[in-house]
Amino acid sequence: MRVYLDQLGCRLNFSENYTLAQRLQAAGHTVVDRPEAAQVIVLNTCAVTSEAARKSRQSVRHLHKRNPQARIAVTGCYATLQPEEAGTLPGVALVASNQEKELLHTLLEPWSAELDDPEQLARLQPDGVPFPQAPVLEGWGRTRAFVKVQDGCNNRCTFCIVTVARGASRSRSVQEVVAEVQGLVAMGHREVVLTGVHLGSYGRDLEGEARTDLKTLTQAILQETDVPRLRLSSLEPWELAEGFFDLWQEWPQRLCPHLHLPLQAGTDRQLRAMARRCTVASYRQLVAEARAAIPDLILTTDLIVGFPGETEADFQEGLAFVEEMRFAHAHIFPFSPRAGTAAARFPDQVPKSVKKERSRRLHEVVERTGRQERTRFLGTARPVLWEGEGQPITDGPGRLWSGFTDNYLRVMAVVPEGVELHNRITLTQLDELHGDTLLGRVLEVERAA
Repeated sequence: MRVYLDQLGCRLNFSENYTLAQRLQAAGHTVVDRPEAAQVIVLNTCAVTSEAARKSRQSVRHLHKRNPQARIAVTGCYATLQPEEAGTLPGVALVASNQEKELLHTLLEPWSAELDDPEQLARLQPDGVPFPQAPVLEGWGRTRAFVKVQDGCNNRCTFCIVTVARGASRSRSVQEVVAEVQGLVAMGHREVVLTGVHLGSYGRDLEGEARTDLKTLTQAILQETDVPRLRLSSLEPWELAEGFFDLWQEWPQRLCPHLHLPLQAGTDRQLRAMARRCTVASYRQLVAEARAAIPDLILTTDLIVGFPGETEADFQEGLAFVEEMRFAHAHIFPFSPRAGTAAARFPDQVPKSVKKERSRRLHEVVERTGRQERTRFLGTARPVLWEGEGQPITDGPGRLWSGFTDNYLRVMAVVPEGVELHNRITLTQLDELHGDTLLGRVLEVERAA
């Protein structure tokens, strides 16, 4: 079969689609690079907010419009939480919950004999031109590979529907993860990102001698593979092992100095109402320890605006704490009541207009702290991993490339024609700041050519 894969939402969804692509190709199927060329379309959906669920429905309709003949399989959190609704969307022939996702390649297999019928293939492809195949095993053109090491969560934050959709925490073994990273490095990936629903809880659900933690897994990957860069995805600010930040002292060149620590709220009263397992004081202490141990650390976060019961005083207190933390970037979500969560039933829901205004003010603070964080790197040189293709420019010779520093700052640089930077890491001087992007000069052009 020819299969097109798409996803919305978190890095975990991308990682799962990457794994599915490998399994489909191993079974002899072709993963194509556009929906018009597919017989089967798989959409890995999101439902973290009501807006994400709406976008999931919209994506199904859009994919069906682009290829009305394709059978659509819908999986992910939206499909898990609202399977009946998902099944009524145009073109949908299969709804697979998160619990069935690991078996999705086998669930699609019964379609293979019918869809690979030679007469049907001839009708679909009368001119004999090969259908375009996506380079999935090379990472869909990406330089970073996302590796799911853990799924589910045992915490029950009152706003979060993901724990309902994903289930209890469960981890892969250290050996299995290390083997996958070794394979990705052999395929040419320069950076691996470890992902999970609650990454910090990794290994604590395993039994007996297999029980472990994220610190041990990170050490094993760095010791047993040659991955040039290892990055950690979102980390809840608790359950980290003793001496966790010492890892960056041991592997300063390979363990990326970037942490995404979801805060969600900047007051203890709101954190308690959210059932978060941290306080303002413990979060502040964690950030202080991280910054003391990790030179040039960039910190990003998630924030919720307008949680039920949030007063103007709460918001002002939280705003001051956010500014104190000096986040370089934040995903800011107006509270979205999700059926099945405790917070959806809480009294004192905040009006939409108030949430919108507070979101604007919070964005202003994060934009200011983000500028401050980026500005402090002007005049310094950092390793940048370049991706994509150089774009032609009209005001001079050369091509414009884009990439990310080890501490996850976006950088753009102009290099001469003929210099290929894709999937290369080069030392780059950071000279100017335009919006959220740093403009730099590649200091290793000859090596990159």
